[in-house]
Amino acid sequence: MDKSKLSDREWAKLLAGLKKMVGFRIGGEATCLQFIKAVLWILRCGAQWRCLPNSFGHWNSVFKRFARWSRFGVWEKILESCADQADLENVCIDSTVIRAHACAAGAAKSDEVAEALGRRYGFSEYLQPH
Repeated sequence: MDKSKLSDREWAKLLAGLKKMVGFRIGGEATCLQFIKAVLWILRCGAQWRCLPNSFGHWNSVFKRFARWSRFGVWEKILESCADQADLENVCIDSTVIRAHACAAGAAKSDEVAEALGRRYGFSEYLQPH
């Protein structure tokens, strides 16, 4: 399944959560879905709001609604409600994500300076012996 798009099941959960929130109006379901898809498109592409395709609605209207939801903390509430239901199916943790000491990777033993992490004696502190 394409993880960059919202499935019907995910939309149903999101809509149920949005309807429970107090203090703002989500509008019609179809309009709200179109807005969420527009925001996902912006996030996925990293484009400017002005580059939003017309099929999602006028870019300024979508941006104003996004900003309003941000002011009211809607995005934080959505994140909090979804955090405990995270889908970890496609998560891959490797050495580019987790920084480990050289000896953890099975490196040959050497002096303290050579074992330091990162550039020029590393991101971990190296103290000269007195």
